[in-house]
Amino acid sequence: MGSISRTSGRACDRTNRLSWSAWPALVISSLAFTLGVILGVSTCALAFLIFFRRRSERAQRAERRAVAAERLAELGALTGGLAHEIKNPLSSVVLNAQLLREAVLDAELPKEESQRIVRRVDTLARETARLKDILEDFLRFAGRIQLDRQPCDLRVLIDELSDFVHPQSELTGVLLRSDLPPQPVVANVDAGLLKQAVLNLMLNAMQAMDSVAPPARRELILRVEGQPANPGLPREVSIHVIDTGPGIPEGLREEIFRPYITSKKGGSGLGLAVARRIIEEHGGSIHLFSEVGRGSDFRISLPSTS
Repeated sequence: MGSISRTSGRACDRTNRLSWSAWPALVISSLAFTLGVILGVSTCALAFLIFFRRRSERAQRAERRAVAAERLAELGALTGGLAHEIKNPLSSVVLNAQLLREAVLDAELPKEESQRIVRRVDTLARETARLKDILEDFLRFAGRIQLDRQPCDLRVLIDELSDFVHPQSELTGVLLRSDLPPQPVVANVDAGLLKQAVLNLMLNAMQAMDSVAPPARRELILRVEGQPANPGLPREVSIHVIDTGPGIPEGLREEIFRPYITSKKGGSGLGLAVARRIIEEHGGSIHLFSEVGRGSDFRISLPSTS
């Protein structure tokens, strides 16, 4: 067939046809190019899938909020008036129990009898106050929430909550720690209502750690994070309420957000339900990450103003 000459790094015969020795390099180059194209397309497709999935999740959450709001509005219309009618007599009972306690202490009664009556009056006042708290939670859960949104640095909000809860954490032997970034993390929120939601999570975490006996670590961590901007995706900020309690079994992780689900003595069963509703009214979401025997992480995600 003739001798082989090499031109421009390729092995060709005199008719400019590729020789057999050049085919492996050509095939490898073609495969590499095709693989690069496939990877590029796959990366783009994955990005689009993530984008549309997050958009879909947000749409589904919005739809759930709308349905829940409609049901709660009906519930609130039926029960709101009744709840307010109950609330006023309860306030009167608490006030009269306090007056009765003072009268018993001022009366010339034997010491043992006076102490016995005071204990019963204190029990009456305490249980009536608990009924008022349950009623307040119910009104907050079933009633219409009006948000007074203002730009708020979440670091300041967490600092204020830490100062408020610190005496109780010391009393119960829980180490309270804040993990805050140096730069402001701003969200457009109703600071009073968001504080209530986070406080409910904090109290829930501290109660969960009651079952953790020394010398095991009992720690409550409050963390604020600002997520870096990601083109095409909404920017969010987050608050974490992390505890070193017993953790929550997988089968109960959604149940605990339902109204009147509680394992705590004297609990209303509305704390976490109210927290979730407040957060979702802000257009945010709450997620639970938990490991039995290690603790739990409640993550609040909120839209960022930046």
